[in-house]
Amino acid sequence: MKYHDTLQRFVFEHAPVRGEIVHLGATWRAVLERHDYPPALRSLLGELMAAAALLASTLKFSGTMTMQMQGRGPVQLLVVECSSELNLRATAKWEGVLSDMPLKELLGAGRFVITINPLEGKHSYQGIVNLEGSTVAQVLEHYMAGSEQLETRLWLAVDDAQASGLLLQRLPAPESKDHDAWNRAVLLASSIERDELLQLSAQQIIHRLYHEEDIRVFRVKPVSFRCSCTRENVTDMLRILGYSEVRSVLEERGAVEVRCEFCNRSYLFDPVDAEQVFAAEIITRINPTRH
Repeated sequence: MKYHDTLQRFVFEHAPVRGEIVHLGATWRAVLERHDYPPALRSLLGELMAAAALLASTLKFSGTMTMQMQGRGPVQLLVVECSSELNLRATAKWEGVLSDMPLKELLGAGRFVITINPLEGKHSYQGIVNLEGSTVAQVLEHYMAGSEQLETRLWLAVDDAQASGLLLQRLPAPESKDHDAWNRAVLLASSIERDELLQLSAQQIIHRLYHEEDIRVFRVKPVSFRCSCTRENVTDMLRILGYSEVRSVLEERGAVEVRCEFCNRSYLFDPVDAEQVFAAEIITRINPTRH
């Protein structure tokens, strides 16, 4: 049985350990339906999506968090954006035919970037580290240990139907009476099988791993695919590009087409549409204000 599009948070009652479990069903398939990604790339992108939902849910912010893996190998870029409401979108860039290679061979030398863009005009935050690790989980664990000083472990699994993940974090806290809680939590989580992570519900996974522990479970949060692209955003982008550049594209092709890299939606601007984009600028040039 599959369990789709939910995030379940839990904590150890008497130890500074928290966990989360995510299942992405329709959310993951929405990404696959919009782009024909090679199998090797699907695994990386699905794991990064599950990890993004898990990490975003641990942060106290209102806005969006973007994860990027930038490489110099056959795969140049993996991007996942997750909002504070757990709305996800993702895309990737690659060249040639991808075989089933390890992450280091697919991406080559590169870096891992997390960017947090809060709402209401607050300052954004960006963390950048070298790509260290042979899996998506190891790359993120390395980032969290180095940049956030927060010990984190991740287990991720992907197939064509869904992407799933389990996260554990050791929280900063006064010395706990249960000195072995963190090691025990990680050891038990390490026994989870890929098929179990994909097929069992969050409640079943928690019971399977921690039925002898004192665990508090929180309300399930919904997760969904949602792209933030709009015609208004594309219009603003064309204005930044400039009237001359847009006019040259129109003369060459008869229309300007902009396709969203995330959802693959096409925005078409014919000559009339393009003139309307720059209407205020054109009027200003024709009728300049005189003083």
